[in-house]
Amino acid sequence: MAPEVDSAGQRQEVAALTPRIVLAADGGLTTLDAETGEVVATIPRPGFLRLNDAGDGRHVLVSDSDQFLVFDTGLEAEKHGDHYHYYQEAPKLTETSYPAPKAGHVVTHGNKTVLFADGDGSVQVIDSATVADPQAQVSKFQADSPHHGVAVALTDGSLFVTQGTEEERKTVQVRKDNQVTAETTDCPGSHGEAAAAPTANGDVIVIGCTNGPVVYRDGAFHKVAVADAYARSGNLAGSEASPLVLGDYKVDKDAEQERPTRVAIIDAHHDTLQLVDLGSSYWFRSLGRGPNGEGLVLTYDGHLQVIDMAGAAVTKKIPVISPWEEKQNWQEPGPILRVRGDKAYVTDAVKNELVVVDLTSQEVRSRFPLAAPAVEMTVVDGHAAKH
Repeated sequence: MAPEVDSAGQRQEVAALTPRIVLAADGGLTTLDAETGEVVATIPRPGFLRLNDAGDGRHVLVSDSDQFLVFDTGLEAEKHGDHYHYYQEAPKLTETSYPAPKAGHVVTHGNKTVLFADGDGSVQVIDSATVADPQAQVSKFQADSPHHGVAVALTDGSLFVTQGTEEERKTVQVRKDNQVTAETTDCPGSHGEAAAAPTANGDVIVIGCTNGPVVYRDGAFHKVAVADAYARSGNLAGSEASPLVLGDYKVDKDAEQERPTRVAIIDAHHDTLQLVDLGSSYWFRSLGRGPNGEGLVLTYDGHLQVIDMAGAAVTKKIPVISPWEEKQNWQEPGPILRVRGDKAYVTDAVKNELVVVDLTSQEVRSRFPLAAPAVEMTVVDGHAAKH
């Protein structure tokens, strides 16, 4: 059957969708075919651009100074009863955008996408399926003060949100109908969130603090006990199939740039934390979760380390890229780990390569050259991931 092409000659029906990789580099956005490594499109755009999953499997939210831009990767899975029809077209920046002074974190959870603006503390909540619609309905919330914050739309209609100032953050709230239903003030330096497997009573959300993580579960906040007086876990990777959350773990309050070798495994159902020493350091773009909930960490020695989360042990070290080290300036290109389905995608900022790892066989599947070192990366496959 011939592909269906629209009047513009771009939209084609295909038998299956090939994932696309979006890279942000100095000068703009590049989209690659994840199977062949071929460049699908290059979109010039000045500035330091950050990439965020939009939650619908097709679009990417681009943090661009004081706005979130909506980038269309051109992949579409259209549901027809008990099956899908698949379409692809050329990637493009859409005309849809969301004003956000100092555009910050984007969180997708359930069927909602939440945008946080650090510059004024504003929160925008959008149905993930309508994020590219310029007429999308947006629910808004205003934090008490501008701060580097984060918010999550919970499945019961509540909003999980940080409160703080540009100088201090320690408060996390859950709010519904403009009322605070749960609150903790014991989360200094609150940063990074992840969802774990829900309980019978609803969502479970973990957030990092400098004195041990906090867990929201069963309508209340729970503090995770840690042995160190300073114990920062500000970058978390969750899996909604598992009660266990992977996090970084830093203990030197005064370090300008700590290089930890241990990661934290946080049991979000029992409020406990275990440490695993990897023997090599990592950074904030190193953490991920595999299709079966396994922990993944890209370490300085160039290995992708696979962690049995329940056993708190490294089970495999896959050599993927050149040895590397975190730079003084985090905005400079460095290695990035992203996971989609049963594949891990890793950039090598030394060799300007993209490495694709099959997480089932735990072997490198492909290596593709990159025209320029990437600063950010995200991967879409046309289907909304479960958050």
